[in-house]
Amino acid sequence: MLKHHDIDLTDSFEKIPVKIYPTPAEGSKYVAGLIAECIREKQQNGEPIVLGLATGSTPISMYKELVRLHREEGLSFKNVITFNLDEYYPIEKEAFQSYNSFMHRHLFNHIDIDPANIFLPDGELPKEEIKKHCQQYEQLIEDKGGIDLQILGIGNNGHIGFNEPGSSIFSKTRLITLDNSTRIANGRDFQNISQVPRLAITMGISTILKAKKIILMAWGMKAPIIARSVEGQVSEQVPASILQQHTDCTFVVDENASTELTRIKSPWLTGETEWTPKMIKRAVVNMSLKSKKPVLSLTTNDYNENGLADLLVEKGDAYEINLQVYYMLRDSITGWPGGKPNSVIPNHPERSNIQPKRCLIFSPHPDDDIISMGGTFMRLHDQGHEVHVAYQTSGNIAVTDEFVTRFLDFAVGFEDMIGVDNNTSKEILAEARKFLSGKKTNQRDTPEIRGIKGLIRRCEAKATCRYVGLPDGRAHFLDLPFYETGTIEKKPMGEEDIRITIEILRHIKPHQVYCAGDLADPHGTHKVCLDILFESLRRLKDVGEEWIKDCWVWLYKGAWQEWDIADIEMAIPMSPDQLMKKRFGIFIHQSQKDMVPFQGSDSREFWQRAEERNKNTADLYAQLGMTQYAAVEAFVRWQDL
Repeated sequence: MLKHHDIDLTDSFEKIPVKIYPTPAEGSKYVAGLIAECIREKQQNGEPIVLGLATGSTPISMYKELVRLHREEGLSFKNVITFNLDEYYPIEKEAFQSYNSFMHRHLFNHIDIDPANIFLPDGELPKEEIKKHCQQYEQLIEDKGGIDLQILGIGNNGHIGFNEPGSSIFSKTRLITLDNSTRIANGRDFQNISQVPRLAITMGISTILKAKKIILMAWGMKAPIIARSVEGQVSEQVPASILQQHTDCTFVVDENASTELTRIKSPWLTGETEWTPKMIKRAVVNMSLKSKKPVLSLTTNDYNENGLADLLVEKGDAYEINLQVYYMLRDSITGWPGGKPNSVIPNHPERSNIQPKRCLIFSPHPDDDIISMGGTFMRLHDQGHEVHVAYQTSGNIAVTDEFVTRFLDFAVGFEDMIGVDNNTSKEILAEARKFLSGKKTNQRDTPEIRGIKGLIRRCEAKATCRYVGLPDGRAHFLDLPFYETGTIEKKPMGEEDIRITIEILRHIKPHQVYCAGDLADPHGTHKVCLDILFESLRRLKDVGEEWIKDCWVWLYKGAWQEWDIADIEMAIPMSPDQLMKKRFGIFIHQSQKDMVPFQGSDSREFWQRAEERNKNTADLYAQLGMTQYAAVEAFVRWQDL
């Protein structure tokens, strides 16, 4: 496992120090430890410490670690004064989505901080009082001695706090209008985009820059904006880039958020490089796409102009290197995801010697199988493999209330049509209508309604499996307990989640496991599902189960992003007809059609996301000199088993 990278700025394109950790959990632990160290240092001197705090999904695991340090290691917060960056406007303090509620839920309610030392912008004040409130907030920060350590997140458009692109470097605490992209991204906490406030109160950029020390954290899909912020020019259009002017600012990111940094994406430009086959592939693929030339058309001059002269020195002739990369790309493409029977293909992504294979597709939500790998799913079945799907969660919170009454109405009508007593169904329908008509924003559904929503998604998943051609009994519904909170926020993985997963693995004893390696899921469900599966597989390996020696794990991406073209190890092409069949399979999930709750920052429907992503992968292969396919699904093998 990678350790974090400390950098020497003299050899770097980065104008802000960046620490990279393998996972958000490890990065969060580092930041929490740094905060704890600062708190204890001030305590030893009998001084208070002023912390600037952030909200959103990024710091949640960091706050969790601070709570652990308080409970298990005696970290006291009695000398801590906090100022939060921002708050929606207007919003009630007790509303679930308010940052006041967020901070108490994730941190303040679990530590020994003095409530009198907690300061947040007030989203309840009349609008005419906001300007004065903001001035008082600024003055209060100064009166407390200024912020010693400011924690920041970053938006996909580079905003810090709610300072959107265009915010002045001289801006102070104020009421601002939220950029639409920010509202869409923050829609994860609301039923739909219309409920996201259009205004917010935020500390200004000059307020943030006055902090003595700044730590910015970023995980997942933030790679492009992280690179622009630390390597690009200082610009008010990228507010986070202004942090280059601070004397003590550090970015803490996970590996996913670091992928666009030059030292990660093009390390040969930053110093000596170990030219492994994977590194050669990455360098040549990047050069090919940048120069808009097929791999086999690259010349010695292209290598020299793209900083790859060292590769030529080490490996020799440009055309020989081109051929090496061309063969790696060619060999990743196959129409046989389960391996080609009765064939010996040395560089094929999968084995041919086990035929047919038992294949187990893990789907975090009840539609990730068809959305993310629908073409491969159908091809595995059509080629005679024994395919099973394990739906890891019920997906019930992603069903709109209207679907509940629609299906209950159908149940009442169906029973009436066939002459069955429908009094019970009528009562359930009436109770559901009454509850839903008075339901408040983010109010938890009753267990009955959650059960109905889960049943709707289960029936759609079963219908998808039948559409693909799977016989009954091949769809397995795990309903992992970590998910069943009835709210957006989920529990951490638990022993019962692992027990259930081990049970299905032992039952099927698969030769192939497919699972979502997509850590960009905005609500973290995919990440927890992946952690549960990896832990289950490790335990099975540790106890020496024989079948696991023949089990290969292939990772697909979910609805939010695709593997980097240089990392793809198995590419499954689709014809136009197969692509259309996949689209119709996605359409079966009617409860997820059109605008659905909690769909993240991408407003496209899931079938559009999947189709455009698959077409883009096919186009990239064609640009590199491969055959032009209609679409391609991509996989990377997990090698740690």
